[in-house]
Amino acid sequence: MNLPPMIAALRHHKAAVTLIALQVALTCAIVCNAIFLIASHAQRLHVSSGIEDDALVWARSSGLRRGDGADARARADLDALRHLPGVTAVAQVNTLPLMGNDWSADLGVTAGDAQPAVNGAALFLGTPSFLGTLGVRLVEGRDFHADEYVDYSPFDDTPAPPTAIVTRQLAAHLWPGQPALGQRVYIGAGSSQGALVVGVVADVARSAISGGTSDHDVLLLPVRTVAGPYALRVDPTHRDEVLRTLPAALIAQDADRIVTDREAFVDTVHRYFHDDRAMVWLLVTVVGSLLLVTALGILGLSSYWVHQRRRHIGVRRALGATRRSILTYFLAENMLVVGLGLAIGTCVAMWLNHWLGERYEVPRLPLSWLGIGALLLWAIGLVAVFGPARRAAAQPPMWVIRQ
Repeated sequence: MNLPPMIAALRHHKAAVTLIALQVALTCAIVCNAIFLIASHAQRLHVSSGIEDDALVWARSSGLRRGDGADARARADLDALRHLPGVTAVAQVNTLPLMGNDWSADLGVTAGDAQPAVNGAALFLGTPSFLGTLGVRLVEGRDFHADEYVDYSPFDDTPAPPTAIVTRQLAAHLWPGQPALGQRVYIGAGSSQGALVVGVVADVARSAISGGTSDHDVLLLPVRTVAGPYALRVDPTHRDEVLRTLPAALIAQDADRIVTDREAFVDTVHRYFHDDRAMVWLLVTVVGSLLLVTALGILGLSSYWVHQRRRHIGVRRALGATRRSILTYFLAENMLVVGLGLAIGTCVAMWLNHWLGERYEVPRLPLSWLGIGALLLWAIGLVAVFGPARRAAAQPPMWVIRQ
């Protein structure tokens, strides 16, 4: 295809060329970033909690307070919940994966080191049998022994538990290329008392995830009691029944309490990702609308463009141009105009991503996503112009010239 005549022809239709190029540029800038955000949020929706979601329910009570008698009340509550029909295990925990309230601490691998090896790792504290209650899968080592559960709070000056269990991801961050079993982990900057790592579990999600490399940096610690919800491992077929009978079992232990929350863990996970699902659908709607408007714009301007040059088309056909050459000419011309818009749009897309990153901590847009967006818009441009170009190429030469 000879470019100089094509460029000369385009210069006679500056308004149409400018409108199409600007529309493609604006769409490209928005669509590239939107598709990347859709992929990022969709990826979060597939994050596994790392525990058996459908076999877990949890409850929180306003009557559970630390202080005199708190430990005895907690043990009585656990015993009452353990005897509910359908409950196979129960424990008290400080939080659960994807619950939204993260407990975190800096971790070190050397006693007294003020420089942590991992910043802000999540802490999961639980009473006896809490690994089995959650359904966490050990991949190395062992579970906690009964005598390793101690009184501990990361907010007090109490000594750390003697043992700890880490996720595979946390182990890789603390001791890259080394076995985690038998290592000591120090909780808090400058700590001199380390917990011996006795087990490694498959990756458990934090209570709050960000889509980064620290989403499974979790340290599990054994405690006798902790302020937090009760977790109940249940037979999934009795889950609804347990949720109904659970409040009465707790109130029977303390009539002054209120069961403030109770929920199946699958519903907790579903609720946690509500905003991500809403964002995905919003962005899909925006992208779909923009692509539709762009396609209609190219279609409308191309139809007008072809109509304005019908005599030129007739002359070319009379001089021997085939239908295929006419069709190819208009497709190539459209590719040139859309390519101009994409060149501008990719630059704007990169600037827009940089602006969003500075203000909203949006991840940097990979160049591959620019290519995906450009190919998508190029394909839409070709499809939109194909109809008008095909109709123009199909008309007999003399009929076109007479119009």
